[in-house]
Amino acid sequence: MRRKKIALLLFSLAFCLPLLSFSGKKSANDSPKSWIRINLLGYLPNAIKVAVWASKEQSPPHRFELLDEQSGKVVFSSAKISKFGAYGPFTSTARLDFSSFKTPGRYLIRVGTIVSPTVIINNEVYRHTADFALRYLRQQRSGFNPFLRDSCHTHDGFALYGAKAGIKDSTHFDASGGWHDASDYLQYSTTSANATYHLLMAYRDFPQVFGDEKQANGLDGKNGLPDVLDEAKWGLDWLLKMHPSAQVMFNQLADDRDHLTMRIPKEDSQYGKGFERPLYFIDGEPQQRGKFMNNTTGTSSTAAKFASAFALGSRVFYPLNTSFSELLHAKSNSAYQFALRKKGVTQTVSVKSPYIYAEDNWVDDMELALAMLNPQPKVTDLYSPQQGKGTLDSAFFYAKQEPVTPWLKDDTAKHYQWYPFINIGHYELAKQSSGANKQQLIAYYKQGIEQVWDRARQNAFYRGVPFIWCSNNLTVAFAMQCFWYKQLSGDASFSALEQANFDWLFGCNPWGTSMVYGLPSWGDTPVDPHSAFTHLKQYPIDGGLVDGPVYTNIYKGLIGIQLSKPDEYAEFQSDLAVYHDDYGDYSTNEPTMDGTASLVYLLAAFDSKAEAKKPNVTQSFGGIIRGNSKQKKLALVFTGDEFADGGQSIAQTLAQNKVKGSFFLTGRFYSTPAFTPLIKKLKANGHYLGAHSNEHLLYNDWNKRDSLLVSKTQFKNDLTANYQAMARFGIAKKDAPFFLPPYEWYNATIASWTSEMGLQLVNFSPGTRSNADYTYPEMGKSYRSSEEIYQSIVDYDQKQANGLNGFMLLLHIGTDPKRKDKFYQQLPTLIKYLKKQGYEMVRVNDLLKTEP
Repeated sequence: MRRKKIALLLFSLAFCLPLLSFSGKKSANDSPKSWIRINLLGYLPNAIKVAVWASKEQSPPHRFELLDEQSGKVVFSSAKISKFGAYGPFTSTARLDFSSFKTPGRYLIRVGTIVSPTVIINNEVYRHTADFALRYLRQQRSGFNPFLRDSCHTHDGFALYGAKAGIKDSTHFDASGGWHDASDYLQYSTTSANATYHLLMAYRDFPQVFGDEKQANGLDGKNGLPDVLDEAKWGLDWLLKMHPSAQVMFNQLADDRDHLTMRIPKEDSQYGKGFERPLYFIDGEPQQRGKFMNNTTGTSSTAAKFASAFALGSRVFYPLNTSFSELLHAKSNSAYQFALRKKGVTQTVSVKSPYIYAEDNWVDDMELALAMLNPQPKVTDLYSPQQGKGTLDSAFFYAKQEPVTPWLKDDTAKHYQWYPFINIGHYELAKQSSGANKQQLIAYYKQGIEQVWDRARQNAFYRGVPFIWCSNNLTVAFAMQCFWYKQLSGDASFSALEQANFDWLFGCNPWGTSMVYGLPSWGDTPVDPHSAFTHLKQYPIDGGLVDGPVYTNIYKGLIGIQLSKPDEYAEFQSDLAVYHDDYGDYSTNEPTMDGTASLVYLLAAFDSKAEAKKPNVTQSFGGIIRGNSKQKKLALVFTGDEFADGGQSIAQTLAQNKVKGSFFLTGRFYSTPAFTPLIKKLKANGHYLGAHSNEHLLYNDWNKRDSLLVSKTQFKNDLTANYQAMARFGIAKKDAPFFLPPYEWYNATIASWTSEMGLQLVNFSPGTRSNADYTYPEMGKSYRSSEEIYQSIVDYDQKQANGLNGFMLLLHIGTDPKRKDKFYQQLPTLIKYLKKQGYEMVRVNDLLKTEP
């Protein structure tokens, strides 16, 4: 058992720290009764790093220390302590800020005689954690389940409430597949679509953090597709079955008759029609809820979630599977039209119990759908007064209907009342907007964050998220909103709040436990969740995010909860909130599929915050854009495709000044006979000769950077052809490991594909106008004269703290004849200036060496 391992750790610590009391949870006999709560997973070196000290007896400390775990020596001491009063079970609390300590290692925090669990600081603490959480999603698969290596629910299902579409009750539709929702085996379109969207978004935003260790069916083996996309496609394939035609869409598969027994998933026969389970058609009207009816008012909430998931799926899969992408594109439009049938919300159905997903909002779903359907020529929106002005106008109309997700300001909600728990539409729409509209969307996010911050700032845990059912899902969502706000605005005011919510999930909470099964493997995490997999078979549910603490008054009012063993967290329960690592508590310790999918995104985001493995370079979207900014070196970089009129002049100037340059040329350039003498001369003079694509392709949309215009196969074939053209001059890939993309435009996916080919993507250093030397007067406002370009370089050097240190200063080896003012003629003057300023001009491969 994991907790026995912790006990062994305490035993070993006793030898090197004999006077200290370990701040674990098993502390009924500890005196004084004080604890130090930390993020058990660890902290990035440059991140905000805060632990929470809490006590039932003592006053807040004045100082704290970090000890090296191995030697026991004090390596850091600080009085940076923010003192708070009572919270939950504690009479006194304080925040211990050690953000200024950045040295990687393993440490202990000491306050008096109290010592924390091991504090881990390094750049790898979140590496592969997003992939770890995917394990739970695979275990939740219906149809073929890779964890069980068996199939279940293969006969689904029979339709109900389909009269509006001319479907008779009990008509069979193939609905096998998808994910079980939680520890039961119900399947909901609304949660599945939201989960699918989060997985697709995680890959789109952070492709570099995901690996490929599984086949499409979830079994071991690489298939050339990141595992997160295998999982997202599993969700998309099921959603396609739940929307088989323009007239048919289902909201739910099975119902709470599922809850009769806890069992490992197989075939179910409790629904009265063999092994088939009921499929609830979306008709926009209230449907059965036992002796009650749910409060369905329309078709929009679920159908719009379908539309957004299909639309994002279409974009992500376009370069990978064009036919699948086109199918998703068509389905995104038909799903949106289904959302327009009757404006309103679709709630789930129960037959025996009072608990449903009682979603009450739908305008946020419409906003996201429209943001992701863009660009389209026109979208008919019968509700919006902005109709006819395009999808973004309509999306912004919906954004204004719900500027702040209601639970953020109300501090309460019914079960899944405001779902998703974050308005993703604001983020997607803001990225495509500008001016006042963009600022308004950012302000909406800020307004919601401030509502939570007003509550959070009152306690040491910075806890402002309400303890309603699935509070951990809300915590993940809120941390994401803080992350997106900072990304969109550049304002880091809420970074500590964002970090505190992330830390809460991994142990910096009153109970001192991670809320994710098995993460970290060395820490205290759930071991007895409300799950048939663990309860009946002791199967691990790695990566599953449990529901999390609830208000004590909610817990006391729930039906059928009875703990199966003594409460090991009894000392940390309070009149405020409770959490139990106990199978008998379905309210706090049941994992959920959609919450875990959201966690995949959050873990990927935090993984992406890690510094580059080459700490002396600057990266953007996975490409290196600057070398060591502390060394007075730079690289003169020249790109070329169809023009080479400056080649001989540039080569002569470099030779006269004994400067080496770096030339990134397309396959077309290398293959042009007229350029052959120049290329041979550059190679003979010792310059770096690299790749710039074969056909000078535009890889991704200028306005939507994440929208690819080429497939992975196209990209690789084109770049391979570039290196084949270089091989004719005796230039092998090992001689030219750096690749500069055509148009100097790329995204993280292109950088990832480059890496897969054993190459490193590089790009020019932003800040000057050197790369505008290709412009000519007929281009109007885009034109930059040589004098203006030269002055921009000088100004940057003289006004920025590190000047041009580490710069890749990009010029063109030739330009359009329409440009008469050739900047390469100013190269002698530029080199003279750079030498006078003390710069050493080196090749790219020398600039990007990783020595300190």
